[in-house]
Amino acid sequence: WGNLGGAIAQIFVGSMLFPLFKWIYGAAGTKRDPADLSWRTARIIPGLVCTMFTFFVLRYADDSPKGNYRKRKRDGLMEKPNAMEYIKAAIHDHNTWILLIQYGCCFGVELTTSNAAALYFKEEFELSTEAAAAVASTFGWMNLFARGLGGFLSDISNAFMGMRGRLTWQFICFLLEGIFVMVFSKARTLGGAITALMTFSLFVQGAEGSTFGIVPYLNPNVTGTVAGIVGAGGN
Repeated sequence: WGNLGGAIAQIFVGSMLFPLFKWIYGAAGTKRDPADLSWRTARIIPGLVCTMFTFFVLRYADDSPKGNYRKRKRDGLMEKPNAMEYIKAAIHDHNTWILLIQYGCCFGVELTTSNAAALYFKEEFELSTEAAAAVASTFGWMNLFARGLGGFLSDISNAFMGMRGRLTWQFICFLLEGIFVMVFSKARTLGGAITALMTFSLFVQGAEGSTFGIVPYLNPNVTGTVAGIVGAGGN
């Protein structure tokens, strides 16, 4: 649900905070452009929220469901891992790098689209900043179910065809992702663009879920390291 937060941020910053600060600066009679000032000011709020949550995570969160690593190591319940051995095992498997590229083609595409969608709708369909942010958020809202659905269907495919089923489902997701991003680029009506964007998003998220349906099978002994490398490909 990570990028579901991106959809919420589009609404919160672009469609709520931005018009609020624009009204405040406009009422104050500032000489500078109220829209420029309000956009910059609105960015401060998420930064403050992140800072606040950082404190709560560091103060109250555990390292894992079983507790903090330092305490578990001190009590002899956890061995100190050799990080370099794990990293070497992961990077020496060519499948790790294949999945890294594949994840860049789905999660990387998602990040790029999330960053550009509001501006695209503003310029292409002449929407206000507030409206463009709300429309662009539909891409992120698909995270509510689509990524999990991609992983679920990967599991179903595995039950019938084994790993070949997982790979086939991932291929289908990437194929339809590519088709619908081209459809989106050719849409000339706002309704058509939103429909194409949401369908495109469905298969982007599905490809992400299908990717991490494969990750645990690469090298079960270093799954965390493999997952970190593959995730970095998306970012």
